[in-house]
Amino acid sequence: MLRDDLWTVRADPLPASVWLRWLPHGMVCLAALGVFTGALPYLMDSGHVVAAFALPLAVGQSGAMVLALWRPVPAWWLSTAATALQAITVHGSLLSGRTAGFQWPWTVAGIVGHLFVLLLLALRVRTRVAAEALGVTALVTYLLQGVWGAANYQSTGVLAVALSAVVVVLGIALRGRREARAELVQQTTLTAEERARRTLLEERSRIARELHDVVAHHMSVISIQAQVAPHLTENPSEELRENLAGIRHNALEALAELRRVLGVLRSADPEDPYGLGEPGTAAAPQTPQPTLDRLGALVENPRAAGLHVALDVQDRRRTAWPYPPGVELSAYRIVQEALSNALRHAPGSTVRVEVVHVPEGLHLHVVNSRPRQRVPPSAGAGHGLLGMRERAAMLGGHVTAARTLHGGFSVSAFLPRDGTAPADDPVPPGPRVEYIAPDGLPVVHLEPPSAAPTAQQDAPGSGAPHPTGEDTP
Repeated sequence: MLRDDLWTVRADPLPASVWLRWLPHGMVCLAALGVFTGALPYLMDSGHVVAAFALPLAVGQSGAMVLALWRPVPAWWLSTAATALQAITVHGSLLSGRTAGFQWPWTVAGIVGHLFVLLLLALRVRTRVAAEALGVTALVTYLLQGVWGAANYQSTGVLAVALSAVVVVLGIALRGRREARAELVQQTTLTAEERARRTLLEERSRIARELHDVVAHHMSVISIQAQVAPHLTENPSEELRENLAGIRHNALEALAELRRVLGVLRSADPEDPYGLGEPGTAAAPQTPQPTLDRLGALVENPRAAGLHVALDVQDRRRTAWPYPPGVELSAYRIVQEALSNALRHAPGSTVRVEVVHVPEGLHLHVVNSRPRQRVPPSAGAGHGLLGMRERAAMLGGHVTAARTLHGGFSVSAFLPRDGTAPADDPVPPGPRVEYIAPDGLPVVHLEPPSAAPTAQQDAPGSGAPHPTGEDTP
């Protein structure tokens, strides 16, 4: 185990910092220079070591500090070997009395250099390896001072071992803290991903619960028509009766399966079967699903809460182009969620809701101005925009949401008329230009696709003309 842990030259550089990337390296190199300038004169003057031996020893002690920045284990071996060779070199002079009072077996420069090496080692290796390095350091010190021994010297072995233990414990603690923070960041990332995935599944479950009533209605109509059809035909054949009976039977079975699926989806929150965030709405399954005809009543609730809401429905002749129930339900929910977001994130603002009926489908635009009150922190789970996009994508449409130039927020959606993406998908309207009308409401204009300005022209500060004749701020 010792051989596997300590007999290695693998690289293990310090982690780089973004702002102060080379500061630790510079500090260590500066400290290494100080150890070299302190060790060399002391060995030559106090230890009476010739320059040919003193210079390599001083370079070994200081160079180990620099080497520890990239290869901590070999650096620790170099520092320990330099200290042992230094003690062996001076041992004869100590016995003869020529170097009385010499710091042995560790000099002050040697202790400082070895502490740096141990700290860098403990910061990047496992706790067991750092403890092994500390144990070998203490063993070498004991063998030099306690077993071999010398005379006429100043003992530094106990001090060196004690300081080494403190430095190793400090390095282990810092390394554990760094690993804990890295693990916390990783867990936070995983938690955010799981929360996003759960939010997506919850929103899809909510949409499925709402669409159940639409599907159940059509299946009920099929069942009733299959039951009535034989009475509308004079002398129906037996084959016709059997086929209609089979249609009715299959429709009833499909309704039963839908009830079972809905029971599973609603079991998570029986008090809020549709996932609308309104406790105590257990009667929701018996209420009709909302349609675009109820938009007038929908905007009354935000108005009562302090929002200035204007509803603009263009081309009211949509009765010539009926929408499937799923399209109307999704359009209503998109407008409802956009108004809820404006009420939550832009209190006191003015909101304009535009509903544009075209032969290809339905355009929805909800834009709010800058909030006039301080926005409190939201406790939402992030279902809003996600639910809008899920509903539009389910029908072959699309949703775009972005901040406006005046500090507000804009939501635009297109839903195909038949609930599926048409072969010639209509080009979405061009960039919308917003300005504040004299009545205080934000006004949105749809530029024709052919005349849509480029991204550079529409960028803030690009000098594009403002609809009011003024330059865009």
